Amino acid sequence: MRIGVIFPQNEIGADPLVVRDFAQAAEELGYTHLQAYDHVVGADTRVRPGWNGPYDLHSLFHEPMVLFGYLAGLTTRIELVTGIIILPQRQTVLVAKQAAEVDVLSAGRFRLGVGIGWNTVEYEALGANFRNRGKRSEEQIALLRALFVEESVTFTGLWEHVHAAGINPLPVQRPIPIWVGGSSDAAEHRAARIGDGWFPQVPAGGRAKVAVERVRSYVVAAGRDPAHFGIEGGVDLADGGPDEWARQLDVWRSLDVSHVRVVTMKAGFATPAAHIDAIRLFRESVPFD
Repeated sequence: MRIGVIFPQNEIGADPLVVRDFAQAAEELGYTHLQAYDHVVGADTRVRPGWNGPYDLHSLFHEPMVLFGYLAGLTTRIELVTGIIILPQRQTVLVAKQAAEVDVLSAGRFRLGVGIGWNTVEYEALGANFRNRGKRSEEQIALLRALFVEESVTFTGLWEHVHAAGINPLPVQRPIPIWVGGSSDAAEHRAARIGDGWFPQVPAGGRAKVAVERVRSYVVAAGRDPAHFGIEGGVDLADGGPDEWARQLDVWRSLDVSHVRVVTMKAGFATPAAHIDAIRLFRESVPFD
């Protein structure tokens, strides 16, 4: 089981040296991957008083592809993971180009997590259709895989059209792994049918067991081997202390998931240094080698 950390987007600030320090600390502590969220714009609640999303324009989000281009040159071992890129609000070919570049600059240390998102404000601002985002994302995933492995691609779908064109450079990984996020029934089926892995959004407990078993049954129903399908659970450091963290990790271990992410956000850490101290404490107090 590979143990990584969530990049604390909303709480780390915009100092590039602090961003560097967190990523390098995670790598030096032996974490296997660094996962970053994606939001392009946030709603102005002064103008949208009915807005009730978890993030608004005051929520800081580093752009994942640019962030990882920066961190690719400042790290040597840690895997860089989008968790998730909101795929249908982005141009597919451009995502393929950016992902391939991150994979090249990191020498093959990139995993592309994708999802469909919930923020209508973003879709509006980016000129994308919110209503068909699920089905459209499946077509996008198929095109991404073609662009990752073929020098010249011709692809005709309902929404995507590429004629005799390709990206250069191609990625180191051919194809780059594509994982799917989300806990709706449609997202779970999508992950099981066409994803290389799945990011469940459930806490470590009974719900996690039910969800993991359900998605693995979907993988089998799709004619695929669950042994080759990744699942990444989460340990939330806002919940209790080392004993509770160990319990959460044991739940995911008992479910035989391939990856776990450690989350330091919303735990009351006031400074970036406190986030680093937290992942150090987890590493020292909860054995996972």
